[in-house]
Amino acid sequence: MAVRQADVVLVGGGVMSATLGMMLRQLDPSLDIVMVERLDHVAHESTDGWNNAGTGHAGYCELNYTPETDDGDVAIERALQINAQFEVSLQFWSHLVEQGMLPDPKSFINRTPHQSFVWGEKDVAFLKRRYEKLSSHHLFREMEYTESPEELETWMPLVVNHRDPMQSVAATRIKHGSDVDFGSLTRSMVKYLESQPNFELMLSCPVHYIDQRDNGRWKVRVKNQKTGELTKLEAGFVFLGAGGGALPLLQKSGIEEARGYGGFPVSGQWLVCGKPDIVEKHHSKVYGKAPIGAPPMSVPHLDTRIINGEPALLFGPFAGFTTRFLKQGSVFDLFGSVKPTNLKPMLSVSKSNMDLTRYLIGEVFQSHGDRVSSLRNFFPDAREDDWKLQMAGQRVQIIKQTSDGGGKLEFGTEIVAAKDGTLAALLGASPGASTAANAMINVLERCFPESMKTPEWQERMKTLVPSYGQSLVENEALLNEVRERTLSTLKLN
Repeated sequence: MAVRQADVVLVGGGVMSATLGMMLRQLDPSLDIVMVERLDHVAHESTDGWNNAGTGHAGYCELNYTPETDDGDVAIERALQINAQFEVSLQFWSHLVEQGMLPDPKSFINRTPHQSFVWGEKDVAFLKRRYEKLSSHHLFREMEYTESPEELETWMPLVVNHRDPMQSVAATRIKHGSDVDFGSLTRSMVKYLESQPNFELMLSCPVHYIDQRDNGRWKVRVKNQKTGELTKLEAGFVFLGAGGGALPLLQKSGIEEARGYGGFPVSGQWLVCGKPDIVEKHHSKVYGKAPIGAPPMSVPHLDTRIINGEPALLFGPFAGFTTRFLKQGSVFDLFGSVKPTNLKPMLSVSKSNMDLTRYLIGEVFQSHGDRVSSLRNFFPDAREDDWKLQMAGQRVQIIKQTSDGGGKLEFGTEIVAAKDGTLAALLGASPGASTAANAMINVLERCFPESMKTPEWQERMKTLVPSYGQSLVENEALLNEVRERTLSTLKLN
């Protein structure tokens, strides 16, 4: 069996691995990097445009990032954090565009206003309070608020046309929001990496075996699905960026830090409209409030999308119950992930989340008419014949062991890294791809700590991300500076 020596092995051909690969290539061009992907092309699972919400999650319109507190206030800390993290991604992409490493930004990111829309006096009061708190912070100062039917007619005509005039409604808007085609972005990054020396892409090559040698290096065995050829890779650092497939691989690694982690898979579906006369009347992302009991990634939204250069209108996502960890995975994924080290946390979560399970199963059995009925909350004139159902991607939410040995269901993303810094994995889902640059900087700081402290890497990081090492939440002047550049470079003005 051939042995291929490498400095870095990236498992998974999605946005996380591609982002880390691009960063490492700029920080140290001499590194020998191998990317392995189980499918026959990259960015076709969670990263693909149809499998990803593509909102460019910035906290502008996602109401679940600003929960209402018990005393009726609105907590905005998570929205501030996510917004600052998205600004890091925008800076990184801007650098890649300026250096010619990415093509015209319109091939992967397009200006699409981010809007929140609610109805009913209670939710209108919530949205107004949210607006007051967020717009007083420099990250959200451009946010607008209205309850005016005339203004709403210009902001979101499909949403307010033929709506009950007696219904109390309100909306907020940020004009410079964006729609991101993460599939196109990732394919462009990998295409650039392939043009560079010391990089190899191995397609149709799932990982069958992963183990750490006594000298600290990792053995990774892959099998080419088309030729049957086995290849043994050896590397000093391995990143598991395989979406829902990361948890089983993390478990195979045997690192102590993986103990207690489990996964809760959730599927998704969109209603899609491609009729030009409807699509061209709506150019924004309109987010509402999630139904009670729904997981956060099921917040309903009427979404302008540009995927592979083609505009479409999406509504959803409708969540569903599944046992697969990947869209092209196995129905035994969930059962195979149950180990003695995570059995108690997983049983604890399944017991305490029966309402969520019932909700997901109920979503599966909805009729087309039921789904279109939900759509009419956002588009009163929607006709069943204009919309078709399309599968979205799989999400695996994190189950994490608690201090008492039980389990907790986490909605978000998390980096799990070996204490020696030789292996890291990204688990979880939303906001996911939008904060990829920030997440991969986290990986670099945890797994390449000495290199990151050197003047060379510090200088290069500040070239890639000018705000590196500083807080955009606290530094208004710095935000103004970087946002002016990114909105211009990425044509989001």
